[in-house]
Amino acid sequence: MIKNNKCIILANGKPPAKSVLAYLKKKGYSFLICADGGANTARKINVLPNYIIGDLDSVTKVTLKYFNGKSKVIGIKRQNDTDVEKCIKYAIKKKLDDIVLTGVTGNRLDHTFCNLGIVLKFSHLAKIRIIAENSFLASYSGNVDIKTCSGETISLYGFNSKTKIVSEGLYYPLKNISLPFGVKESTSNLAAGRVVRLRISGGIIFVIRDLKTVIKYDLL
Repeated sequence: MIKNNKCIILANGKPPAKSVLAYLKKKGYSFLICADGGANTARKINVLPNYIIGDLDSVTKVTLKYFNGKSKVIGIKRQNDTDVEKCIKYAIKKKLDDIVLTGVTGNRLDHTFCNLGIVLKFSHLAKIRIIAENSFLASYSGNVDIKTCSGETISLYGFNSKTKIVSEGLYYPLKNISLPFGVKESTSNLAAGRVVRLRISGGIIFVIRDLKTVIKYDLL
């Protein structure tokens, strides 16, 4: 039974620690969708997915047998989208539009790059964040207030020169500047207080934060 609009999508990359999944569950992210081989990870770390979705070329027969009768399996053979995208589309269809992606980075840089692009691709339809090892990534546009703690490391990245950012609450303030990818960035900026206010016009930016700090001070 779906209790809210929050879900976790677990892919086939490097998995999060169980303590991270426990924190997300405490914050209401109790609905779990595994993207194909992500179900193998779920079995290894002993978590139960609600759904296993994908073209099913990576999930093992052992895993499918293990979750038989416990999780719903949806095979989607089309190849014009990735298994993570299939999961996101299904989640949005079910009105699960507050999504945390996990296991979407690892030893394949192309997969990692693709999954970062997926956040941009679906940002107009859902709130999608990524947890990768000790990083927490979110995309933002418009005006946003971010709960922080003084001294927290915050990095900001844009994608073109049309996107302008004005900040309040950063140690190194951004004064209506752009951060186009490969040209300029604001890596390892610092929060000066308990709130960082961003005014973003003309596009989308990524904000990457320290996951341990987010969990320690309950900043999700």
